[in-house]
Amino acid sequence: MNGSLAATLKKLGEKPWIWSYVGTIMVWLATVTYTMGQGGGSIISAALSFATFTVIVGIGQMFVITTGPGNVDLSIPATIALSGAICMKVMDGSNAMLPVGVLIALGTGIAVGAFNYMLIRVLRIPPIIATLSASFLILSTAIAYGRGLKIKPPPLLADFTTMKVAGIPLLAIFIVGFAVLASILLNRTLYGRSVLAIGQNMRAAWLAGIKVERVRYATYTLSAILAGFCGLLLAGFSGGASLDMGSEYLLASIAVVVIGGTSVAGGRSNIPGIWGASLFMFLLVTMLNTFGASAGIRLIMTGLIIVAVITVAGGDKLQR
Repeated sequence: MNGSLAATLKKLGEKPWIWSYVGTIMVWLATVTYTMGQGGGSIISAALSFATFTVIVGIGQMFVITTGPGNVDLSIPATIALSGAICMKVMDGSNAMLPVGVLIALGTGIAVGAFNYMLIRVLRIPPIIATLSASFLILSTAIAYGRGLKIKPPPLLADFTTMKVAGIPLLAIFIVGFAVLASILLNRTLYGRSVLAIGQNMRAAWLAGIKVERVRYATYTLSAILAGFCGLLLAGFSGGASLDMGSEYLLASIAVVVIGGTSVAGGRSNIPGIWGASLFMFLLVTMLNTFGASAGIRLIMTGLIIVAVITVAGGDKLQR
């Protein structure tokens, strides 16, 4: 019995994504211990609320990174800002316009994804440069369109993004379901297997008959769609859109993918790990705030702890 348990624990320890959950539990315990047990439940509830948005964009980023080295979407923050600004202005606080707002959020993502891939495919610009350049144009559009924009979200949207069931955010429950669907898409469909195959060896995937460029186009579009949808939800959660509301998701969307067990070399992904990494990122900042660390110390400690988690998880093993 003990041997079987030890073998199971050893097998789990070899999975990179498990360390994101180990880190989450450790920082939560450290925080609760420091506060002498006060507010432990509320911290978890807040973590679920805020981590949800990171999970949404993290899943999109994961699909992009899985397609191989050099593939990354740096336009996510700008897409969030643009989508939030357009949706809030069009809906103008009306519940009746909420379906239109959802369609606009998705349409914004489709447009951004197409633009990103045009820069990559037609102009032959490396993805990291293409999406970074696109982000400046997208954010400039958001600034021109949404300058001084202070419109409250429709009550239905605000209620959906902030409502809790038995202390668990309703939005988090829905995104857990979405993560399950994304996992099925990645592991059980032709598209998902094509993404993995391209990440493992693009030329071999092409020789095997996979429409490589179509899959890459769909992947960048998927990432932008999720960023646009996140912009709508984040505006509802925050009580309105702001031009900098997506700024924290630039590095966070990449960090949760790597910490969650996805290989930056491509071809290997893990969606459950994104949830663990997102919770870890939020609880880590919460712990440092609770300890009274200054802003500079928080940034330094956050970076060091993230590097430590990636190292323990076997960062080198993730590379091919």
